[in-house]
Amino acid sequence: MITSGLALGIDAASHRGALSVQGHTIAVAGTGLDRVYPAAHKDLATEIVNTGAIISEFPPGTTAKAHHFPRRNRIISGLCQGLLVVEAAKQSGSLITARMALEQNREVFAVPGSIHNPLARGCNALIRQGAKLVETTQDILEEFHQYYQEDNNLPLPSTESILDLEQQTLLNRVMFSPTSIDDLVQITGNSVEEISSMLLILELQGYLEATAGGCYMRIK
Repeated sequence: MITSGLALGIDAASHRGALSVQGHTIAVAGTGLDRVYPAAHKDLATEIVNTGAIISEFPPGTTAKAHHFPRRNRIISGLCQGLLVVEAAKQSGSLITARMALEQNREVFAVPGSIHNPLARGCNALIRQGAKLVETTQDILEEFHQYYQEDNNLPLPSTESILDLEQQTLLNRVMFSPTSIDDLVQITGNSVEEISSMLLILELQGYLEATAGGCYMRIK
């Protein structure tokens, strides 16, 4: 069961990830249950209700207010066995949730990032303070082996895709920190169109992710 806050970004991605594999997910709202915030997530909220739940401590009619969201985070962490922080700046609300999780004796996990990425500083700080560094789902599951012992004995499906030589060469040129298309054009000598086409294929296969400023970053 994936629990998150229905917000933009990682929250919505985690809900959609659960739904995409026919899993269950809980959204903890910072409004009354008759409101959806942000409004753009109305369809996502409907999907969540069909296979999971949306819950709130606020009465119907309560609108979105800034102080509601840090307050509801204690419910998110309280409903979880473990909290995973994927991205967090130094002053991120995710760090408030991590502190609450520790107070509730929950496991805290964090995905590390580049020292040059301001959105990774919160995660890196959590890891320095003792949060478990997470690179794969197995890093999380091994902490809960008492619940997932049978699953851990099953062979893990392969996610590797076969790349042609040109794609593999380009992948080797993309850093694990934001790399611009212009840099890749200069390094490889290929056209912008050729580079863009291969980057799209590599992103769809899960090797890269797009970042701000039209850059790409290798993730595996």
